[in-house]
Amino acid sequence: MPPHSQPDSGRPEPFKRRRSLLFRIVIVLVAISVIRASIKAIDRYNTADSSESRQAEFDARGIKLRKAPLIEGVWAVKRVVDGDTLLLANDVRVRLLGVDTPETVKPDHPVEPFGKEASAFTRDFVAGGQVRLRFDREREDKYGRTLAYVYVDDAMLNEELIRAGFSAAKTYFNYSPAMKKRFVAAEKEARRARRGIWSAEAVTSPASKNPATTSTSPASGSNSRGRD
Repeated sequence: MPPHSQPDSGRPEPFKRRRSLLFRIVIVLVAISVIRASIKAIDRYNTADSSESRQAEFDARGIKLRKAPLIEGVWAVKRVVDGDTLLLANDVRVRLLGVDTPETVKPDHPVEPFGKEASAFTRDFVAGGQVRLRFDREREDKYGRTLAYVYVDDAMLNEELIRAGFSAAKTYFNYSPAMKKRFVAAEKEARRARRGIWSAEAVTSPASKNPATTSTSPASGSNSRGRD
């Protein structure tokens, strides 16, 4: 066979290397183009999904829709607002059922006796950063706060606040009769021991709530109290 029957055999080695390098560069450029196109497609999808999520918060008239209610379970706590109100990590305010601790943050209202102590008690109770919520017949008060029983392990904050003397048992709202009995029993225990608002200091203080009337008067209850 004549020597010219093998076309590449006579070409110089540098030419072969350049052609191989050029081929590799083309492959890399194609791969980069494919990756960029994929990234742009993902970005468009995420942007559209985010836009749809934002639009889902509003109805056809542009009015903001209410968020879905909380479900029973464990939730993280962002901070304690006061003795009977928590702010969760998702910015939902939780108001304790059957409890009304002395005021500490109400606008244009003095800090009431044992209010700071009640807030400190609640902070210590939820110091672990997580609570378990249980609900009853009423899920929200008129201020949009979620009404709940708040647990850490097997201890219920609502009941323990009453037992410690930081609230009377608020029994005039629509929640479980069994829970009302528990709260009344805790209040009786606090009264006998003269704890907190049942102590001589609180009863004689002109700035305190009247412990003798708070259990039955709806004027200061959890559903009528101003938003903290």
